[in-house]
Amino acid sequence: GYTGVELLRLLIGHPNVIIHEITSRNDAGKLVSEIYPSLRGCLPHYFVDPDKADLKKADLVFFATPNGIAMNYVTDLLENGVKVIDLAADFRIQDVAIWEKWYEMKHSAVKELKSAVYGLPELNREAIKQAQLVANPGCYPTAIQLALIPLIKSNLINTETIIADAKSGISGAGKKTETQFLMSEASENFKAYSLKGHRHLPEIEENLKSISSNNKIKLTFVPHLLPMVRGIHATLYVDCIKDFDPSVIFNDFYKNELFVDVMESGSCPETKSVRGSNVCRLSFYKIPETNRLVILSVIDNLVKGAAGQALQNMNIMMGWPESAGLDLIPLHP
Repeated sequence: GYTGVELLRLLIGHPNVIIHEITSRNDAGKLVSEIYPSLRGCLPHYFVDPDKADLKKADLVFFATPNGIAMNYVTDLLENGVKVIDLAADFRIQDVAIWEKWYEMKHSAVKELKSAVYGLPELNREAIKQAQLVANPGCYPTAIQLALIPLIKSNLINTETIIADAKSGISGAGKKTETQFLMSEASENFKAYSLKGHRHLPEIEENLKSISSNNKIKLTFVPHLLPMVRGIHATLYVDCIKDFDPSVIFNDFYKNELFVDVMESGSCPETKSVRGSNVCRLSFYKIPETNRLVILSVIDNLVKGAAGQALQNMNIMMGWPESAGLDLIPLHP
């Protein structure tokens, strides 16, 4: 899918990576660049059926597969010393009952689920360094959590009244064929979806609970579909319980982070300003004479929200410079 081809694009440009095998059930035997012409001249590989691929020869395996696939392979790979990064949701939620409720299937790798590290480098870098299995975060969770973590860790906001109003480009839905994603339907249109609950909600709440002083997170999360290909824009509304300067809090927390750009208070980051890059841009505004703080967060859903973050995690796991293969200047226009 789109995440997989974006991952290949980034891996091809990585100075320390040799691509061993690329798997696909539907396209096994076909030249990768035949399916993805953007890779023509860059990648001589053919797709291999995953059941015939010798994945144990690899140092690290990425799963850019539908939910429920990676969990059937990881046990064997980990037992053979192969590191794994899953870009799907199989290992993002530690609570098995919650995972099975939201993903409506039985989890077949509960032991591995309990040992997986949630791959948000800005929060879990030290754990990622030692990890054998990393759960790459979802796109919405990445944008939303990077906007909230500094505030929650410092116990500055009411964690039970958080509102996340988030919008994504159509590539976030993947390559599946549905009427709502046709150009005639999506162009010049804008709508909310998953109003009754999005699968990324329990992922966000579980992870933020782990850093909350009272272990309580109540998030109202409404996603929307934008008529564009790439990008996520999340607007967060929080109630402050202490008086503080958000500029100081955010700049101090992210001062050493390569891929988080803290902008001036009151500025409005644009999705196009991060398109094709691994950067998250953040801004904020304290509404005068209230305790309400607004935080704005933008990422490219296919890069920092998926493949780029996976490369960032790989670099950390392998002990390489974190920016290797990720010196990406955003595309414009």
